[in-house]
Amino acid sequence: MSGLAQISPSTPQMLIKLGYELSFEFPQPTPVMLLMSVHPSRQADLLEPDFVESDPVVPLYEFIDNFGNRCVRGTAPAGRWTIRSMGLIRDSGLPDPQAFGAPQQPIADMPPDVLQFLLGSRYCETDLLGTAAWNLFGGIQPGWSRVQAICDWVHGNVQFGYPHARPTRTAFETFNERLGVCRDFTHLAVALCRAMNIPARYCNGYLGDIGIAPLPDPMDFNAWFEAWIDGRWHLFDARHNVPRIGRVPVAKGRDAADTAMITSFGPHVLTGFQVWTDEVPAP
Repeated sequence: MSGLAQISPSTPQMLIKLGYELSFEFPQPTPVMLLMSVHPSRQADLLEPDFVESDPVVPLYEFIDNFGNRCVRGTAPAGRWTIRSMGLIRDSGLPDPQAFGAPQQPIADMPPDVLQFLLGSRYCETDLLGTAAWNLFGGIQPGWSRVQAICDWVHGNVQFGYPHARPTRTAFETFNERLGVCRDFTHLAVALCRAMNIPARYCNGYLGDIGIAPLPDPMDFNAWFEAWIDGRWHLFDARHNVPRIGRVPVAKGRDAADTAMITSFGPHVLTGFQVWTDEVPAP
């Protein structure tokens, strides 16, 4: 693995306060869809629910989308509109699990719902990256070792920087430009995995500076991915490429098009953005 994990000793079962506050300006009443709630796989760990509040108050309705994510819909009013959420979640306090040596599962044995994560998608052009993927990773043992080699390569060959952010950048463009932010690292790793017959799905969520030296950048949501090997999903992070503590998923899908935090069916301007993910003392 590229780099050394800077994880401090931590007692299992920590508490994490997480949430966000976002403000917008809308020229007219506009339907919106929010995908910013803690993923159902971790909802049982919430000690304080992460309900969405809005100012001005408007009716908001929660539903589950086709990928199993918790979505909220409503109509933003004209003018300034703020949404916020604050939850408290119980976490193991342990680093991301690793399964060294886990084998790659034959496609014929994969469940039907997993097969869609082998296919190309809006930001992950498997057809354009297939030859490069096999040239780079074809000689590596299938399974965990091959996925980790993909993460090592992306981590070592793509330069991270917020000034490099571009919402339309695809995996193929990241491969050629060698620049990007966490979503670009993730899209490229996902596309390379799929090109090698490894199902991979895009994930985003909370990842605070827990167990590492504080980072100077403002807190933001993060992107990582899961690869289907040995008959289940395993977590990988091509951006950080080290096991981390306190990761809380929000959304999972084929790529960022399926997991957009805010979908506005009309124009708007983002005027404020705050995210927090902090360990808090246990009572």
